[in-house]
Amino acid sequence: MFSLFVLCGMCTAAYFASVLPDRYYLAKGEQFSIGDSQLIQCGGSGKNYPLSVYSAAGNTFQMQLSLLGIIDIKDVSVQVVDRRVVALCGTPFGIKMVTDGVMVVGTGAVTDQNSQSVQPAKEAGVQEGDVILSLDGEKISSKRQLTEIVSACSGNPVSMTVRRGDQLTEITIEPVKSPLDNSYHLGLWVRDSSAGIGTMTYYDPANGCFAGLGHAICDVDTGQLMPLSQGEIVEASIIGVKAGTAGNPGQLQGAFAGDQALGTLCANSYNGVYGVYSTQPTYSQTIPMAQSQEITEGPVKILTTIDGEKPQLFDACIEKVTLSQDEPTKNMVIRITDPVLLETTGGIVQGMSGSPIIQNGMLVGAVTHVFVNDPTRGYGIFAENMDGTLLTIAAQTGQKAA
Repeated sequence: MFSLFVLCGMCTAAYFASVLPDRYYLAKGEQFSIGDSQLIQCGGSGKNYPLSVYSAAGNTFQMQLSLLGIIDIKDVSVQVVDRRVVALCGTPFGIKMVTDGVMVVGTGAVTDQNSQSVQPAKEAGVQEGDVILSLDGEKISSKRQLTEIVSACSGNPVSMTVRRGDQLTEITIEPVKSPLDNSYHLGLWVRDSSAGIGTMTYYDPANGCFAGLGHAICDVDTGQLMPLSQGEIVEASIIGVKAGTAGNPGQLQGAFAGDQALGTLCANSYNGVYGVYSTQPTYSQTIPMAQSQEITEGPVKILTTIDGEKPQLFDACIEKVTLSQDEPTKNMVIRITDPVLLETTGGIVQGMSGSPIIQNGMLVGAVTHVFVNDPTRGYGIFAENMDGTLLTIAAQTGQKAA
């Protein structure tokens, strides 16, 4: 029996060693621990470091993690940082973006001069989700530009540079002249822009940057991240709600409240959209940001807007926290418990992505996804994961560092 206990303990320790990060950030003056877990304990020489180690931003030290203080899990690196303080949003915002290149959302057939149905792009190897960067050496920035180049090709083969994932590929296509309009075609459906409404998570008064959504803007047809060339954010208002039910995700129905740009989009990243405000927005509350290991299962508040432009706090709870970064936008499982929000929306709905999650007076993350078969539950991302990208944007754009 004892041997079985030891074996189970070693397997559990090995599991934690594989999923727990090797590096953590610790707010200055705080003691390091992994949430409120009694299983994972911190020990070794790191537990006896003098107070001066914890009280100076920039210090780095090692901490030994163990299972119940008995079985070693692994040593981790801990860096002391100043506690970040940001401004909560929870407000709707309009997004207008132009892609870097044009995205292939589908291939189609063209009727040629012999009344035959052919698919030149597909036969040449073009795939759904490819991003067309150039045609015959000319940078492509719009559907209209692509059409004009093909129309003027006189039937000669065209050379296309596409980005497929992280790779660049050269493809040669022979355009087909259709008798239907007497023009040349490649048999492509493409998209060069996107517009929509999401929820702003927070704003950093120290550098003028904002973070929203908590996940990428993806093409509705291909599911691929839309590469950003340029974009802006505008005011938006929630004008209605389509409540979610099992198997049918709901939606916040919004509208742009003006054409004047409030800020510039700088990144459409896997963990959200980021940019710089043109003018300092109004905000009601600044709040400290939690480090990932400080987040625990239990009650939280969700700040979101379900009517007009004013956000409200609603009750929810964190059912599970995952420190593993295998899926960096799905760090928490969230369940909505507020009766008003459940009655109005059915739980988490599209458009709510980016809504701040607050626990123990700190910003811990943002709502990102809904469970299709249970709209009362969904995923959330750590605020810490979003903040790394925001600070990178601040550095790249020359904004004042926090």
